[in-house]
Amino acid sequence: MGEHSQIIKLDATDSTNLYLRSMARAKNLEDYTCVVTRAQEKGRGQMGTSWQSQPGKNLTFSVLKKFVALPAGQQFKINIGVSLAIYDTLDKLNIPNLKVKWPNDIMSGSDKICGILIENVLKGQSIQNSIIGIGLNVNQTEFDDLGKVASLKSILGHSLELEELLHKLLARLKFQLHDIENKTVAELLPQYTKKLFRKDKPSTFKDEQGEVFMGFIRGVSHQGKLVLELEDQIFREYGLKEVALLS
Repeated sequence: MGEHSQIIKLDATDSTNLYLRSMARAKNLEDYTCVVTRAQEKGRGQMGTSWQSQPGKNLTFSVLKKFVALPAGQQFKINIGVSLAIYDTLDKLNIPNLKVKWPNDIMSGSDKICGILIENVLKGQSIQNSIIGIGLNVNQTEFDDLGKVASLKSILGHSLELEELLHKLLARLKFQLHDIENKTVAELLPQYTKKLFRKDKPSTFKDEQGEVFMGFIRGVSHQGKLVLELEDQIFREYGLKEVALLS
């Protein structure tokens, strides 16, 4: 676990996920190969949202995680491992009120500080590898009307050394993802659920049809769906693109 990952540094790229993915197709890369860029030109978030990042201020990187035999139906385990790795790292830096916003943002209070985009490469019914993209707001303090966004510097009041932080995050990713194939979702879920943003608080959601409704986040299913309690004690599960948390 102690050995350093291979880190490929780019000055600029469209997307570190795309870059790493095409590299992994072309040659056999070692586990935890990492691509990091000073400037990401086409950063993509979940569902095609883009986010603006000032060059050299933040951490924008992707990590390759290889698997031997991880069934596609258990892919949410990867989200759990990655979310907890980032959570742990930021917790050690004393970032207050940390929460994991389903499916893959990390929040401090009601501000987003980190986005995660996991893309799995399948072979048959198994995940061959995951390309784990992470965008963490570190030293940028001005954001164009992106709603509720913060950075580690805006929270802590001082700059952080990016390289050092990257090594901490990679070490923690290795720790959380080590042997994750042999752990069950049931074992991993409680830690994740405990850290869920707006859990058990009355919240407003919007479904695919654009309908707005009220509900409570009660947890996450073994398949990674969000479990909401609606009125009349009705419980419903929502998949990735089926619901958005408004407030």
